[in-house]
Amino acid sequence: MFPFRRNVLAFATLLALSSPVLAGKLAIVIDDFGYRPHNENQVLAMPSAISVAVLPDSPHAREMATKAHNSGHEVLIHLPMAPLSKQPLEKNTLRPEMSSDEIERIIRSAVNNVPYAVGINNHMGSKMTSNLFGMQKVMQALERYNLYFLDSVTIGNTQAMRAAQGTGVKVIKRKVFLDDSQNEADIRVQFNRAIDLARRNGSTIAIGHPHPSTVRVLQQMVYNLPPDITLVKASSLLNEPQVDTSTPPKTLCLMHRVIRSVA
Repeated sequence: MFPFRRNVLAFATLLALSSPVLAGKLAIVIDDFGYRPHNENQVLAMPSAISVAVLPDSPHAREMATKAHNSGHEVLIHLPMAPLSKQPLEKNTLRPEMSSDEIERIIRSAVNNVPYAVGINNHMGSKMTSNLFGMQKVMQALERYNLYFLDSVTIGNTQAMRAAQGTGVKVIKRKVFLDDSQNEADIRVQFNRAIDLARRNGSTIAIGHPHPSTVRVLQQMVYNLPPDITLVKASSLLNEPQVDTSTPPKTLCLMHRVIRSVA
């Protein structure tokens, strides 16, 4: 009896040791590239798994996109989109009322200004991304360029995933903003939160900016990740399960009610 128990225990221990440890995947995207080459070059000196998002009409857009690509970093277009709040806007900010042709023109210009881009994420955009019809025009344009969309989730009821339905555009979503506060202690808290989410859910995406405080925290923390956390490029998460937590626009809800009542 006792030898049998010992054999079972030994087998269970061996099985546990031989089973692979599933790593949590952490993608970090640094936005707002193109304005501060000094800080941005510090980001490019970090592991190439960190992705960067370049503002297409910034003065150093082409230079920094090319440098990032040559350093092995994934490049996204940080596309300005209209916010709900009143604030100064970047040139060529997408607005819901724009025509499909105007949106396509702006995206074409952005693609030309940011070489090597494989995806797009929104700069601001609470008004634009919460508008289903506006985002459908965006997704139709993105499909022509074979670009994915990283939803920065600047509003809870973003329609990005819903708008991509019926197109070939893949959508992934930001889970953590690293530096809403530029206090280093707060940034560390958010970085550790991203690690916890990656561990719990299998993967997560964190977005930050090339602020000096963010750069310092990243320089400390990306080289000291826990052994079960792997730093990955954002595009490596395109096939990870994504949940659409948005609600359809009121007009669609009303249409569905009318259809049900007629049926």
